[in-house]
Formats: sequence, C-alpha cells, structure tokens
Amino acid sequence: MLGNLYARARRSALAIKITRYVIGSVIALGTSIVVFGLMYVLGFGTTACSVGAFVAGAVPNWVLNRRWAWRIRGRVSFWREVFAYVAISVLVLVASSALTGWTNSQVDSIPSGHGIRVALVTAAYVLVQALFFVAKFLVYEHWVFSGRSRLRAALRSRHQVWIAARANRIP
Repeated sequence: MLGNLYARARRSALAIKITRYVIGSVIALGTSIVVFGLMYVLGFGTTACSVGAFVAGAVPNWVLNRRWAWRIRGRVSFWREVFAYVAISVLVLVASSALTGWTNSQVDSIPSGHGIRVALVTAAYVLVQALFFVAKFLVYEHWVFSGRSRLRAALRSRHQVWIAARANRIP
C-alpha cells in the first residue's frame, strides 16, 4: 500500500512537471512565432528569422523550465545546464533554419504580400519545434535539470578505481 501511494505521488509530481513544461513551451513557442512572423514580414531571411525567434523563445523557456517546471534555484551548473541547453537549442535552431529555408524556396512563387506564404514558412518553424518537443523534455528531465551529472559521477568513479588499483600495486 505504501509503495502504491509513493508511485501515485511520483506520477502526480511528474504530471505537474510535464504540465508546467507544456505551458512554458507554449509561451516560448508563442513568443517565437510572433517574432518569426514579424521578422519574415519585415523582409529578413529565414535563417535570421529562425535565430531571432530562437533567442526570443529561449529566454522565457530557460527561465520557466529551470525555475518553474523543475523548481531549480541557486547556482547554475554551467556544463550540465547552460552548455547542454544551448547545444540542444542550437540543434533545434539548425533544423528550423534548414526547414524554413527549404519551405521558403518551395513557396517562392507565392507573392510575398500574401499571408499564406508567411503562414506556411512559420508553420515549418513550428513543425520543427513540435518534432523536438518530447526529446527535449526527456533530455531536460534526465540530464540538464536532473540536479546531478551522470557523466561527472562516472568520471569520478573511474578516477577513484584507478587510484585504488594503483595503491594496491606491489612496488
């Protein structure tokens, strides 16, 4: 019975985290969509639009994920949190730049004043974000915001084994 109660509490904590991740992601995506669409209408290239939209969405996404969804306060772990978050985001940025550029070349025959062209290129940006949505949650949950670095623990363990083995050698 106690195990069942713990499992239920664990699932509800995960459900709360997922819900907060979804809400934060929707806020960040909404910000990105507005910035992407505005930049595209103003005549920027799709790569510049993707970069602008990425930066506009990444800032609220980072803050909402770290502080609200995962409830992490205090010092930031540079390699596990910042570097990993930026690396994942750059991967998504490259994918969105590539797909929006390809989509833009496909809809080139539609006059630029039509809203359908903006909608199609922006939809390509949204598609990339949707494709990476679940993968990003899993990486954030198990590595970036997990509060522990499995890589660092593995390296530390390996170093300790080497030191212990060296101490047991016969001179």
